[in-house]
Parts: sequence; structure tokens; C-alpha cells
Amino acid sequence: MSDRTIGYIVGSISSTSLNRRLAKALERLAPEGTTLVEIPIKDLPFYSPDYDADFPQVARDFKQAIDDVDGVIIVTPEYSRSIPGVLKNALDWAARPWGQGSFNGKPTAVIGTSQGGIATAAAQQHLKAILSHYNAPTLGQPEGYVQTTPGLFADNGEVTSDQTADFLVGYLEAFGALVDRYVAVPVAA
Repeated sequence: MSDRTIGYIVGSISSTSLNRRLAKALERLAPEGTTLVEIPIKDLPFYSPDYDADFPQVARDFKQAIDDVDGVIIVTPEYSRSIPGVLKNALDWAARPWGQGSFNGKPTAVIGTSQGGIATAAAQQHLKAILSHYNAPTLGQPEGYVQTTPGLFADNGEVTSDQTADFLVGYLEAFGALVDRYVAVPVAA
């Protein structure tokens, strides 16, 4: 595939999010022909089945943003050994109403960063279980456990480690190959 648009969801709404810096690094390192665009989640209200008959516009826009891209990268921090509540809320919106799940057949990748040695491994495993339930083809390798060190990511997305930058480029290339396979042969609903 020559051109692709990849959406990314940052699972943190913190103004100082390390994972937002990682997302900006991915955006900056995207290979030629690949555009990364953020799919924001901070304005979504708490999901309730009461909305299923009439989604608020912000939720319709969120679902449409997922539909409009060729694949989605979820960049997640780890809160209490799992995904942040704000990210789970967004995923609940994406899965509803029943039978209209936005991730069905949508190529998806998971990555995250923290200062800990295992980065966001526990959160990513929980997230992959949710995505499996949603029938989202999810990148298996390489796994995206990125340990942040002071100054690794600048606010503008610059990566100060060549080794980390090379890993992220390879990660994006692997995800691009997954996206290309699924865009060529869409999954039936």
C-alpha cells in the first residue's frame, strides 16, 4: 500500500504524559506514505447503555475517526497494573452499540512507555485481551514495551536515543505491513 492513515489513541489525558511524547515520536518517525493522526478521548463522557439509542456527537465523532483510518495504535500508560480508566471508557464507546463495534477487523497495535523496567507490559496484556474480544487484528511482534529514561523523548517527538528511534521505526514498519494485509482484504462484519 502506498499511502495509509494511522490513528493513534493516547490512553492518558495528563498534560505531562510520557505516552503522549511517545505518540509524538511515532508521528515524527512515521515512514513516507504514512500519516499518523490523533483520535482524542479526553472529551468523551462516561459510557452508559442509556446512550445506545442516541450517542452524543463527541462519541459519534470518536467512532467515525476510528472508521476513517486504516489502523489504530493505542499508546497506553499503566495504572495499577492495567489500562487507565479513561482509555477503558473510550474502548467501551468504540464497542457500542452492540453489533457496531469500531474495532471489528481494524488493524491495531499497542505500545507504551514508563520509567519501570517492564514499561507497560501488564497494561498491554489487558488491552490485548480487550482488543481480542473486539475482533481487532493486533500486532504481535515486535512488542512495544519502551522504558523511558530522562530526556529520551522531547515534547516535539524527537527521540534522543538512536537505538530507541530505530526500534520505533521497525515497530511502525511492522504495523504498516499488518495494516496493508487487512486493507487489501477487509474482514467481514
